Amino acid sequence: MPLKGQAVEACLCYLCYAKIHFMCADKDNHKPGLLPSILTNKCPRCRRGNMFLSRNPYKLKDMMKMPLTCPVCGQPFEIEVGFYYGTGFVSYALAVMVCVASFIAWKLLIGMSLQDNRLFWWLGVNAVLLLVLQPVLMRLSRTIWLSFFVWYDPNWKEGPPTAPERTNEDLKNDW
Repeated sequence: MPLKGQAVEACLCYLCYAKIHFMCADKDNHKPGLLPSILTNKCPRCRRGNMFLSRNPYKLKDMMKMPLTCPVCGQPFEIEVGFYYGTGFVSYALAVMVCVASFIAWKLLIGMSLQDNRLFWWLGVNAVLLLVLQPVLMRLSRTIWLSFFVWYDPNWKEGPPTAPERTNEDLKNDW
C-alpha cells in the first residue's frame, strides 16, 4: 500500500515541477524555437501569441479567422492588402511534400506495381489524406508565409512593432 501512495506523490511532484517549469519559461527571455512556433501557429515576432482565434483547425466556420494583431506583442497580421495570396505557393509546396511522403510510405509498406490496382488505391488514399489535412495545411501556410516577412524580435517587449506601410482600410475585406 505505501508503494501506491509514493507513486501518487512522485506524480504530483513531477506535475508541480512541470507547472513551475512551464510558468517560468513564459516569464524569462528565452527564444522559442522557430519550428515549434510555426507548427503551433504562433506569431513570428514574439513566438508566443496565437495567430488564429480558434485553436481547432477543423472548426470550419472559424478555421481562418485571425485577430488583427498579435494578442501578446501587437504585431499586425495583415501587412498589406492581399498579403495572404502568396500562401497558395506555400500550401502547394506543403501538399507536394505530403504527397511525396505518402508515396514513399505506401511504396515501402504496401508496394507499388503497375500490374494491379495499388497505384490507384494510393491515389485515392492520397486524395482523402490531402482533403483531411487541408485545414491544417492552410493554417500552416499562413504561418510560414508571415514568418518569411516578419522575423523574431528579441526585444519585442520593449516597443511596438513597425507599422505596416501598404494597408488600405477601404479595401480591407473587400472580396
